[in-house]
Amino acid sequence: MIVVTGFIRSAEGREALKRGIEEVRQRGGRLIVVHSSEGGASESAVDVLADNEELGRIDAELSAEGIDHEVKEFARGSTPAEDVVSVANESKADLIVIGLRRRSLVGKFLLGSNAQDILMQADCPVLVVKPEIA
Repeated sequence: MIVVTGFIRSAEGREALKRGIEEVRQRGGRLIVVHSSEGGASESAVDVLADNEELGRIDAELSAEGIDHEVKEFARGSTPAEDVVSVANESKADLIVIGLRRRSLVGKFLLGSNAQDILMQADCPVLVVKPEIA
């Protein structure tokens, strides 16, 4: 089984990663962690460094746990939805796992929704998870 997980540094991203790991442990297979950002001048050096550090920790933890995995980072101008779906299609993924944050209807209308785009474009099942409310 191949599981593609969209990851960002947030509670939603961490919950998606956690569930992706659970799916791979239960069913066996490979986990592909996808982090996508716009890149360029719109990203601060601090954010890029923090993302790189977080992805490095994830890679090390998955290796230490013996989980077959790959961490892919994109900053090529595509949307996160396009990158996640592209990786899922290229790898012939069996499942995509993404986190979902709560947004107002106006926020969804004005900003679009990567989750919605992934749900509409994916050729495989998509598991959408929300972090626990503290």
